[in-house]
Amino acid sequence: MKTNTPKLLDVVALAVDLPEYNLWQGQVGTVVELLAGGTAFEVEFSDRNGRTYESIGLYPEQIIILRFEPVSFDSKPEMITA
Repeated sequence: MKTNTPKLLDVVALAVDLPEYNLWQGQVGTVVELLAGGTAFEVEFSDRNGRTYESIGLYPEQIIILRFEPVSFDSKPEMITA
């Protein structure tokens, strides 16, 4: 089933620029905590050495979940013949 709700440890990318934090659209982070009953998310941004350089609370519309595998749907695929 396809879901657009981030979960703990999901890898996400910023959908917006946040210049006040020196973060820009496309930067990649990890969801490390669910906030406000799952309506906001603490996202940690780390460098290549694993050192955190920013950790901030974000809303779902500010992030995009990155997927590394095909997304499955609940419906069965239909066979189409020509």
